[in-house]
Amino acid sequence: MTQILSARWVIPVEPLAVLEHHSVVLDAGTITAVLPTPEARQQFPNAAETVLAHHALIPGLVNLHTHAAMTLMRGLADDTPLMTWLKEHIWPVESKHLSESYVGAGTQLACAEMLRSGTTCFADMYFYQDTAAKVVRSTGMRAALGGAVLEFPTPYAADADAYIARALSSRDEFATDAKLKLMVTPHAPYTVSDTTFQKLVMIANEMDDLLLMCHIHETANEPAESEKQYGIRPIERLERLGVLGPNLIAVHCVHLNSSEIALFRERGVHVAHCPSSNLKLASGIAPIKAMVEAGVNVGIGTDGCASSNRLDMFAETRLATLLQKGVSGDAAALPALQALQMATLNGAKALQWDRVIGSLKPGKAADLVAVDLNSIETTPCYDPASHLWHAAGREHVTHVWVDGELLLDNRVLTTMDLEAIRAESATWGERFRVH
Repeated sequence: MTQILSARWVIPVEPLAVLEHHSVVLDAGTITAVLPTPEARQQFPNAAETVLAHHALIPGLVNLHTHAAMTLMRGLADDTPLMTWLKEHIWPVESKHLSESYVGAGTQLACAEMLRSGTTCFADMYFYQDTAAKVVRSTGMRAALGGAVLEFPTPYAADADAYIARALSSRDEFATDAKLKLMVTPHAPYTVSDTTFQKLVMIANEMDDLLLMCHIHETANEPAESEKQYGIRPIERLERLGVLGPNLIAVHCVHLNSSEIALFRERGVHVAHCPSSNLKLASGIAPIKAMVEAGVNVGIGTDGCASSNRLDMFAETRLATLLQKGVSGDAAALPALQALQMATLNGAKALQWDRVIGSLKPGKAADLVAVDLNSIETTPCYDPASHLWHAAGREHVTHVWVDGELLLDNRVLTTMDLEAIRAESATWGERFRVH
């Protein structure tokens, strides 16, 4: 059935412009046209029309880095340095509670929060990706789900080979679902050995479409510790091991020097920028302006709720723009439309999904978000693109479509039971309090 979504503004990303009084025409889950509303009504007289008279229609937001199930750890150990946070709080809780039921409950909570925030696609680094995939299917969202790889044992796997085997065991199942993608996600250079990285490179070379995601240079001491152990910085080590390439999504990248940024550009490495987590764990401010100017593809991620507390792409993107303006002394750094591109098409490109999602372009999947710009907080509106980050927030998201399916209708989730999710999440919170 053909649908017309008529909006006050359409911001398609391709082109990177604001179109006034335009409509997006959908058919069978695909965008068939973006054109002025009178023309849409004339060309498709029998289409069902949804009028969004005060809204901006944008592509679905792509959250390029999450640990979705860790939503159940929201605020568990705030105001704690990264290594203390991991070793004394997060890893002990996971050692005791990590299970399929935990991942299922946490991923469901995360999907509900993200859909209500305008996120239609996310990239996840965690365990039990098969369980997470079942949740994602039930919600109607799109996701790239990674099987984590570490050298030490957890309830999920005993060693690196077992982590890799578990991650790859679901390859065939993921291949049958167009809205799911399998990744393998080595945690970080300081938790993964050379031998394991080499195995992953070999596997990735055999599987052309396999994505790798890894935390890299998150904290200032990581390069120094790597130099003590290996004689070189982590990025040089990964370069020698053959890890750097267009199938790698490097997360955080707070402490990159100019030569490392140039190397990322040369190798086609993608970066997932998570400013809230970087600040909250006192990791620093990533040189995003320099990366973008060098030609590195940078997307936006929230990280997990254990570190950033919110799966809020509006807040994350706003913070990204403000930080780069502040540290560069350039008020024009990361302008609103470029920020929208980072939060949508750039993330899709990193996931090798940019031919499918990331912009409102005929032939692409109908993943869209409607943002109400007629509230007290957003009135008057001179520039809807600027308003997305500097006036509006996730509370102004009213409608979300994925593959043309309406998943959020006037702020109401259509595929999820919020009360049941809230109740189950509370039971896990009680368990974690006595870990």
